[in-house]
Amino acid sequence: MTSDSPPTVSRSPFPASPVITIDGPSASGKGTVAERVARALGFHFLDSGALYRLTALSAMKAGVALDDETSVARLAAELPASFHDGAVWLVDENVTAAIRAEAVGAGASQVAALPAVRDALLGRQRAYRQPPGLVADGRDMGTVIFPDAPAKVFLTASAEARAERRYKQLIEKGNSANLTDLVADMQARDARDTSRAVAPLRPAPDALLLDTTHMDIDSAVQAVLAHYRSRS
Repeated sequence: MTSDSPPTVSRSPFPASPVITIDGPSASGKGTVAERVARALGFHFLDSGALYRLTALSAMKAGVALDDETSVARLAAELPASFHDGAVWLVDENVTAAIRAEAVGAGASQVAALPAVRDALLGRQRAYRQPPGLVADGRDMGTVIFPDAPAKVFLTASAEARAERRYKQLIEKGNSANLTDLVADMQARDARDTSRAVAPLRPAPDALLLDTTHMDIDSAVQAVLAHYRSRS
């Protein structure tokens, strides 16, 4: 995420800043790739998933049911979130680690299927498009949020490979994890994200399809940079 709170939407008469969108399923590596691409280009970085995770966490803290569309959308619209000092804050609480919990991730996938929640976060995400450019990762960056982006990428990997990556992350952090359960969770999230009525997870027609099952991060970053340079 960028280091500051979302700026206001620009109304400049000049052409919009370039955007690279990187979409894909959970644990496909899109966040790490997007952040490194942004750093290489000196662009801003938007982790759109953090906004949905923050919405889910906010609902959980407030005791709001994740399927209560009206209430969750209200929380999303008024989300007291900020991003600074390399951390994510909800009001005055550092929730950088909390929003990465598996339960919050599952909740984010659930609230992201609610049309009113997506509407509430639409303008907030587009406001990150500022000079010199933006790298945005998520589920619908190239299809809904920035459909005019000059360079679009769709990162994917097998559910088994993604579950293994998540398993290693959790173990390294000292958390318990079950690989079989993680595979099932990945498959359930994929089904929910691809079948939702609003902004389903799918590659944009003009997106570069990049399967990272057998690809390391550096190779994926170079592939995205090459794609952007070929389109700019």
